[in-house]
Amino acid sequence: MQLDHVTLVTPDLDGTRRFFCEIAGLEDGPRPPFSVGGHWLYAQGRAVIHLVEATVPATRASAATRTAPRLDHFALRVAPGDEWRVLLARLRSHGVPYQLADVPLSGERQAFVALAPGVVVEFVTSADDAA
Repeated sequence: MQLDHVTLVTPDLDGTRRFFCEIAGLEDGPRPPFSVGGHWLYAQGRAVIHLVEATVPATRASAATRTAPRLDHFALRVAPGDEWRVLLARLRSHGVPYQLADVPLSGERQAFVALAPGVVVEFVTSADDAA
């Protein structure tokens, strides 16, 4: 089993698309003609992120309830070495804050980006050449 795609519903369709294309390096590509706006973003020829324009205003959940659907985070694997360094350089050049972390015992390094309230993107790579 492998991750097929992630769907993000966002009120900032263009800003979210720009983040994933200009910083994460995905490509905006063909999308079926659905009745709501959106983009399909591709990596290596596959649509891995489906962006959907929010048509209903977001609501805040109380401590007793949970809003659905929701997304905590998802992870995109990045090749170590040049691909990892280029990603970090793009984050810095676009002024996007991120946090780095090393995963204990796994030999992996992570970069976390808070894309929107309640949505975090994790980029993960092998720590061997991720310095």
